[in-house]
Amino acid sequence: MSSIFGHNIKISVFGQSHSDAIGVTVDGLPAGEVIDPVDLRAFMARRAPGQGAYSTTRKEPDLPEFLSGVLESEDGTLVTCGAPLTASIRNTHTRSSDYAKLKDCPRPGHADYTAEIRYGGHQDVRGGGHFSGRLTAPLCIAGGICLQILTRRGITVGAHIYSVGEVSDTPYAPLIDSPALLQKTAAGFPVLDEVAGKAMLSLIEECRKEGDSIGGVIECAAIGVPAGIGSPMFDGVENRLAQAIFGIPAVKGVEFGAGFAASRLRGSQNNDDYYMDGDRVKTRTNTAGGILGGITSGAPLLFRAAFKPTPSIYRQQQTVSLSGGCDTPLTIEGRHDPCIVPRAVPVVEAVTATVLLDMMLEG
Repeated sequence: MSSIFGHNIKISVFGQSHSDAIGVTVDGLPAGEVIDPVDLRAFMARRAPGQGAYSTTRKEPDLPEFLSGVLESEDGTLVTCGAPLTASIRNTHTRSSDYAKLKDCPRPGHADYTAEIRYGGHQDVRGGGHFSGRLTAPLCIAGGICLQILTRRGITVGAHIYSVGEVSDTPYAPLIDSPALLQKTAAGFPVLDEVAGKAMLSLIEECRKEGDSIGGVIECAAIGVPAGIGSPMFDGVENRLAQAIFGIPAVKGVEFGAGFAASRLRGSQNNDDYYMDGDRVKTRTNTAGGILGGITSGAPLLFRAAFKPTPSIYRQQQTVSLSGGCDTPLTIEGRHDPCIVPRAVPVVEAVTATVLLDMMLEG
């Protein structure tokens, strides 16, 4: 399985949803970088399950255990030592029996069937195995560390729920600054408009009661990224970010800046005029999302990621019996998010941070 990404910093995710543990190895972190474990645990808690009606009832503390790559200082902080950093999280609240029939009766919209074909029936179906959103917890370990490193370099990364179904939040200002970006980053339900947030929660609860699910969009921004990061053609910032973001389970689309809306504009509307601010070149608008020719412009980096509805729903669906070679109804069991978007917000931040730090370390 291809569960490794990165060039200068390589992120390798291991484990399955119901294996003894899941975890990550991060190779290439600079030595001497301080990791605040309290800050990391707070970041991990934003993704953890069991937070409300919009989340699965599975209870996992998601406390990372560092196995290598760090040394503890006298004040309790951790310091990278240059060796590959490996951290694991124990799976403590699994119910594997809920998934027994899914090997023969694949869930519509899930990777059950494609995994069956690709791995010849040897894949772990419990909780979705290696295809599960559970594997985003290790991504948050790596990304939480990278976020701390980027902060010390003057870079802020944040995200919010852009929409759930047809309910939309206030979008980020194209030239958003760091204080505005941080305002809702750590919020329990990260939206800019509390009225919109309540409407989103109401819609998610409606879907949950109906045994259904709903998708949505997350908007992410990075402030303070210097101009000149990235390369044209196939190794640009959009390329690297999109590849990593699509590694988050359920992501079905990514757009930068104005995105698809730019296709409806004229050049005079889409182009971002330059001006001098002292000795710095800036733009008056930011339809490009801070990237031109695959290279950062110095403007806020801005993009959105679309998430499909959770495929595991409690309403009866139609599938097939692979052993019987016939159609069959399917009613699933288990514990599933009626909407994964709220818990995916820190995951998008984490993946963005790992990619940006990776690209900043290029010579």
